[in-house]
Amino acid sequence: MSVVRETLRRYFVAGILFFAPIGVTIWAIGSIIVWLDNLLLPRLLKLVMPDVEAPPPLPLVGMLFTFFVIILLGVIARHLFGGEFQRAWERLLSRVPVARSIYAGVKQLLEAIFASSSQSARFNRVVLVEYPRKGVYALAFTTGVARGPVQDATSATMINCFLPTTPNPTSGFYLLVEESEIIEIDLSVEEAFKLVMSAGLVSPDKESKAEAAARIGAGGPPPAGPAPLSRFPRSAP
Repeated sequence: MSVVRETLRRYFVAGILFFAPIGVTIWAIGSIIVWLDNLLLPRLLKLVMPDVEAPPPLPLVGMLFTFFVIILLGVIARHLFGGEFQRAWERLLSRVPVARSIYAGVKQLLEAIFASSSQSARFNRVVLVEYPRKGVYALAFTTGVARGPVQDATSATMINCFLPTTPNPTSGFYLLVEESEIIEIDLSVEEAFKLVMSAGLVSPDKESKAEAAARIGAGGPPPAGPAPLSRFPRSAP
């Protein structure tokens, strides 16, 4: 019986490890497609055909229609309603206490996500910071140099850092860390997310400096190594 249980356990684990990532990926992509399908087109068909109880299902057509509407709105925003219209809209919202905070926060977040690489405040590097106390380190993502009153409060250069939580890296903490106390490490953002989500079980498949030194000492070829990391870019005031 023990042999049977061990065999069943191995096959069960093998099935989970093989099919679970595939199933979760398909489910996530399918959920996004269904959401985009039902976002605009069914509501528009309901307005055009109010006598029809349920609009006919149009797989993928609704998603393509949503993309088309977003692109059309982008053209209108860039060429018709840009400039003065946007400034007037922002001045109007600035007089509404709750709306101005929501609008400013959402706008800054979307600009950080979709900005070009030269202007972006996205997760641009993986670092180690001492958190929650000295001697204990945590993985964090830098999002740029602090500006405004946050930076003016101290003479040291402060770096905006996002510290994700395990196993859900979409939540976490916003930290302001002195640039001199940040340790840069050779990890991509994707590798760091895998490390955080697995609580260290999925380690990056990279050779450490100690392993490289031992291999070179044994007569092995030197590692190619990544290019040195650049310093933090200075944001325009």
